[in-house]
Amino acid sequence: MEKIILKGITWGHSRGLLPLQAYAQRFNELNPEVEIVWKKRTLQEFADFPIEELTKSYDLLIIDHPWVGCAAATSCVLPLDRHLPKEYLINQQENQVGRSHDSYFFGGHQWALAIDAATPVASYRKDLFEKNKTLIPDTWSGVLELAKAGKVAAPAIPIDLLMNFYMFCQFHGQIPFQSDREVVDHYTGLKALETMRGFYGLLDPQFFNANPIKVAEIMSSSDDYWYCPFAYGYSNYSRPGYARNILTYGNLVKYKDNQRLRSTLGGTGLAVSEFSANKDWALKYAQEIVSESNQIHEYTANGGQPGHRKAWLDERNNLLTQNFFSNTIQTLDESFIRPRYHGYLHFQDHAGDPIRDFLMGKLDADAVLEKVDKIYKKSKNV
Repeated sequence: MEKIILKGITWGHSRGLLPLQAYAQRFNELNPEVEIVWKKRTLQEFADFPIEELTKSYDLLIIDHPWVGCAAATSCVLPLDRHLPKEYLINQQENQVGRSHDSYFFGGHQWALAIDAATPVASYRKDLFEKNKTLIPDTWSGVLELAKAGKVAAPAIPIDLLMNFYMFCQFHGQIPFQSDREVVDHYTGLKALETMRGFYGLLDPQFFNANPIKVAEIMSSSDDYWYCPFAYGYSNYSRPGYARNILTYGNLVKYKDNQRLRSTLGGTGLAVSEFSANKDWALKYAQEIVSESNQIHEYTANGGQPGHRKAWLDERNNLLTQNFFSNTIQTLDESFIRPRYHGYLHFQDHAGDPIRDFLMGKLDADAVLEKVDKIYKKSKNV
């Protein structure tokens, strides 16, 4: 009997690869006729080669929730509500972290399962704060004071700056994308950019080339930086033995009226290609790896950051990660969901560039908002 081989595509980090490979091995032990091979690629490669093209070559795909508008428009992945048991999807919906499961529901269909949940959260070197007898910031003003002392790190590549621009627009009172003509009103946009310049201007310029993984690596491998106020969380760095020093994670700081910053939901979903020659096997693997039991146990144990709420509340998982999950779940529950219309990814791929240029002193604020809105209208075909 010829062996069935399923191909999957994911992103290149321990969190995004190892739990998929681990369950592929277990799946093969239970189903010897099926082998699942996972390939990794960089986040930039995901941006450079459209996922809809990848569906022609891969059976299983790890996706970002803003892509589901494209999924609905092209039907290149399976609507899982037509293939998975209703009670299974109800369990996923009732046990989501934040709105992770809902973020993959678009146009009346569920295009992926929330296999992984994340949003920007705070991280810090608890040992350094204790050694220096310094309090961990809990307010925005406290973050700025620590940044002035040169102890703060934060990712500042274009995509992360754009996600934080959404956050700072809400900081100043407006939720982005309420209009088809502009991302936010001009006043709010200027205030958000001004707040961002006040913060990023205090950081080492090296962070304009650092993503959240790079920041976590810098913070865990040296004693130069004690605190990061917002970067997509990675529970791996809170696990003993993963990096030289452990990072502790927590919710975002307060800024006014005791309100906390509201970050932008990330995480990933698992989708099944419409072009797969072995859809039933691909669906079986997807259903099992995102199941409540696997997410609580094997998925998390193998370095994953699960999408199922019971895994986040599990006592053993929190012991394993210095309470990463229980310490940050509030921020995930409060997080902002990006637009998912077909075309949004064009905006996301380009709108962070002028913000970065502004923060590096290459562009004025009015020009930034003009460029951002131009990109937005192009993405909406307005």
